[in-house]
Amino acid sequence: MVAVSDEPLISIVTPSLNQGDFIEATLQSVITQRYPRLEYVVIDGGSTDGSVEIIRRYAGDLACWVSEPDSGHANALNKGFARTTGEIMAWLNSSDAYYPWTFETVAQVFSHLPEVEWIMGVPTQFSARGGPKTVGPGYFNVYDFLAGHYSWIQQESVFWRRTLWDRAGGHLDQSLRCAADFDLWLRFLRLAPLYHVETVLGGFRVHDDALGEHGNGQYLRETRMLHARFTSAFDGRSLSRARMVRAMGPGQSKILGQALNKIGIWPWYRHPRVSFDYATDRWVRR
Repeated sequence: MVAVSDEPLISIVTPSLNQGDFIEATLQSVITQRYPRLEYVVIDGGSTDGSVEIIRRYAGDLACWVSEPDSGHANALNKGFARTTGEIMAWLNSSDAYYPWTFETVAQVFSHLPEVEWIMGVPTQFSARGGPKTVGPGYFNVYDFLAGHYSWIQQESVFWRRTLWDRAGGHLDQSLRCAADFDLWLRFLRLAPLYHVETVLGGFRVHDDALGEHGNGQYLRETRMLHARFTSAFDGRSLSRARMVRAMGPGQSKILGQALNKIGIWPWYRHPRVSFDYATDRWVRR
């Protein structure tokens, strides 16, 4: 276990706009963990559906909160993160949820493994009524991703160090309506490998008002644009390998990606896993 005096400060931001049906469950999933070094910020975009009254009831457990118009999801997050100071950072949208062990687990992983700069847990989804309905898969294959086979990084289970955030620019791109998370992950991938923690940390609630459901495919259009921009930065040799991977299909591309890794192609991608070792009572790399 991580000693109390050594526990990192974890900063969480929740952006919200008219999510009165779900925001209380989201707030409770953060606050009821009673993690001793939590900095929780809520940025409401001027809700008119009773959300503000719900947030106000939990004000004593928040580092700060505001309710005022903003220019969108990324702008709300940037406003929120600018008010934080924690060593570990993440955001949780106002219809999603963490698990009761999330912050303790995250604190242990980052404390036990100082080389780890960002992590993702096993993805889960909740129904609109609550409760996990889908779990996994828990493995993001960056080679499939680079080749255009879209493997998604689940935002609700991602945590990172502030040092990585600062190196990646310290902001989300406010010009993106839906895919600011995807853009941030691309910037992170250029700097550090994504570690996969073999437990569930956060879940996405599937409902009609979720951000990804809006815009008639806007999220997918933005991710395709960002993906094209990302791959264009590779030299010709790397791009030719990426085309080879794409032609082989998702399953074979994983095998080819591992082989390319061994000969030094895209050496910064390692797909490392983190699991709990009961013999040493620590989280370890696999």
